[in-house]
Amino acid sequence: MNLLHRHAAADADTHHHHHHDHGDVKRRNLAIALGITVTFMVIEVVGALLTDSLALLADAGHMLTDAIALALALGAGWLAARPATNRRSFGFARAEVLAAAVNAAMLIVISLYIFWEAWRRMTDPPEIESGLMLGVAIAGLIANAVSAFVLSRGGGHTHDLNTRGAFLHVIGDMLGSVGAIAAALVMMATGWWYADPLLSAGIGLLILYGAWRLLKESVDVLMEATPAQVDVAEVREAFVATEGVQGVHDLHIWTVTSGLIALSAHVEVDNSRPWDDLLVDLHRMLGDRFDIGHLTLQPETASRTRGQWNGCSIDTVAGVDDCLTIRRGANPRTEQVHA
Repeated sequence: MNLLHRHAAADADTHHHHHHDHGDVKRRNLAIALGITVTFMVIEVVGALLTDSLALLADAGHMLTDAIALALALGAGWLAARPATNRRSFGFARAEVLAAAVNAAMLIVISLYIFWEAWRRMTDPPEIESGLMLGVAIAGLIANAVSAFVLSRGGGHTHDLNTRGAFLHVIGDMLGSVGAIAAALVMMATGWWYADPLLSAGIGLLILYGAWRLLKESVDVLMEATPAQVDVAEVREAFVATEGVQGVHDLHIWTVTSGLIALSAHVEVDNSRPWDDLLVDLHRMLGDRFDIGHLTLQPETASRTRGQWNGCSIDTVAGVDDCLTIRRGANPRTEQVHA
């Protein structure tokens, strides 16, 4: 039975223009943040070398990775805006998710380096130019605060993995600057040089926590896991509660990229209603209740398909094996009959 797939042309056109405008804003914000980061990265590198401060060195190193992360996010945003092709029918939207995963991995490596360097300096803390360190750290905090504000405009840092990856880099730098300021003040007041590596280690823990969450969410998208905010059991109940639907199987819900949830399913119908009318109701219900924007639904008359289905399904290991058997040219049901 042919797959039936329906979209409202006007809604699709509106969504396309909205997504295009939103993408332009995201890329412009990333470009502004990149310019600010590169400028103050140079300042912090010089300051770290002059003061021999680990807190400043960690912050400067983090700003270097920020520049790389922002450039990566900017490039991924540009790539994601390209149209789909015959070879890549889903387009390049996942480029932003890949960029987020790479940024998360970079943040984890940075935090581990900070831990190692903090441990090394705990054994022999160097004397630090705390006055100059304080001035550079304050300048870095201002720069990072401006970048964070730019990236937070429009709320992209909360629902877009690519922007959130860049945003977390900047927030990590903000924490680094705050830690450097606190360490400089403590050392100026007490001369206790251990403040620098201890505060750096604390900042590393915060960076590691944010990076791990970002990496987990990115991997979930790449593995096509069901979005955390969608309850599959509720979706099944909503299908069955719709007039004309007897059941649903091979139900799959995944995130194509941040903000775009897709669903595919085989819908068991009782033929009491025209499929076109039923499809409109399902499209509206799934969009309104679960924020699912892209549907691919295959209608099946349960009384006619039950017992004739070839067993191919992604829901179970046995079903996947049947799919692979069919791909190799054999019919599992026929083989069972002749066995």
